[in-house]
Amino acid sequence: MSPTLRLYNTLTRTKQDFAPIDSSNVRMYVCGPTVYDYAHIGNARPVIVFDVLYRLLRHIYGADHVTYARNLTDVDDKINARAARDYPGLPLNEAIAKVTETTTAQFHADIDALGTLRPTTEPRATEHIEEMKAIIERLIARGVAYVAEEHVLFHVPAVAHLVKAPKYGTLARRSLDEMLAGARVDVAPYKRDAMDFVLWKPSRDGIDPGWPSPAGIATPGRPGWHIECSAMSMAKLLTPFGGGLSCDDPEKNVFDIHGGGIDLVFPHHENEIAQSCCAFGAAEGQPLMANIWMHNGFLQVEGEKMSKSLGNFVTINELLETDVFGGRKWPGEVLRLAMLKTHYRQPIDWTVKALEEAEKTLQDWAEAAQGSKASQPSVELLDALADDLNTARVLAELHALRKAGDLPALLAGLDLLGIALPEVAAPAVVAPEVERLIAARLDARRAKNFAESDLLRDELAAMGIALKDGKDPATGEPTTTWEMKR
Repeated sequence: MSPTLRLYNTLTRTKQDFAPIDSSNVRMYVCGPTVYDYAHIGNARPVIVFDVLYRLLRHIYGADHVTYARNLTDVDDKINARAARDYPGLPLNEAIAKVTETTTAQFHADIDALGTLRPTTEPRATEHIEEMKAIIERLIARGVAYVAEEHVLFHVPAVAHLVKAPKYGTLARRSLDEMLAGARVDVAPYKRDAMDFVLWKPSRDGIDPGWPSPAGIATPGRPGWHIECSAMSMAKLLTPFGGGLSCDDPEKNVFDIHGGGIDLVFPHHENEIAQSCCAFGAAEGQPLMANIWMHNGFLQVEGEKMSKSLGNFVTINELLETDVFGGRKWPGEVLRLAMLKTHYRQPIDWTVKALEEAEKTLQDWAEAAQGSKASQPSVELLDALADDLNTARVLAELHALRKAGDLPALLAGLDLLGIALPEVAAPAVVAPEVERLIAARLDARRAKNFAESDLLRDELAAMGIALKDGKDPATGEPTTTWEMKR
């Protein structure tokens, strides 16, 4: 029997039972990276957190009944700048394609080393420009977006006048004045209101990629950041399941879970909600865009905010491949376990000590479980994981299983978490020497020289060798097999 999954919903600020819209098609969207350079360790946190949730959803509902979409942002000023820097002799679009191809491969290699599963689908912003333009046209038609100096902007105050539209600020739980005070707002004379945000902007010739613009704008342009996720989530989690722009039923234009880092609550996720609900409509009392909104906490390094200026900015790749952190490389499974020791909603302090402790734990489990096979995760472990991914309780249960000697359940729990165990170090003993001592002991047993036999057994035991005595069924002669002690 599967446990009851309870998840903390940022929208309601409560932990609530998870009830999928359709248990045969559970749907989750997570904001992914902007592929302009190596991903830093802070980027790894949502990747690992939502990979664990993805694994749990698959365990409960079946691998074929969960759709996990994590986007790749490949339209961004940082990408454009790197393309111009690295490929000055290529046409802009070709240079950008080279940058995003390289950085996406880097990202995949790094997170593969962390033991993550690939999402069901990984949409790229550049593949969904037409959907973005269609949503923008709908927003203009509904009076919540407008054209100004070749830009299209979402008009935040207009939301309040649209029937059944959600109140702007519902996710962040802040008033417009509070959001304005805390936001880095672009000041532009063509804005009707300071809170208005860009849906589409003109491309700078020779600097930005460009596509034919919506709303009759003659100049080629490119999308704003927020509209990208509304379009990609629609394309992957609404349209294939009967929703999207061609659907007039707002109840079909909502999916189960939307995730990301806590820094995305405002403005990114707040703006996603505004765009999507105003474009697709919202039913009375219906949750906003997604039933549950989940956000992981911040990551700091050795007690300080990670920053290039402080010299503590570290990428996943540097941790895996270089000695910049702690003077050595770190295996992916160590990084993963260290990340999961802190509950996902809490801030995490990324330290060398935490990595050393994680590695020691993994080595102990690997040595204990050598030769064992996974069974099923324990009920206690599943209950802990289903309690809003309470990985602190999960790890306590894994330690309890190790202490109790229930190694098959330990391995099953680690499998569910996506944690691989390191290889146990090869024994510091030469097999021919072991075989020589075993042969001498067999001779002693045949001669009924049990004192000599016991001495040889003790000598082998001191070398870490466990013996198993038996008899040849055909001849009745004594036999012995051996293995390294666990």
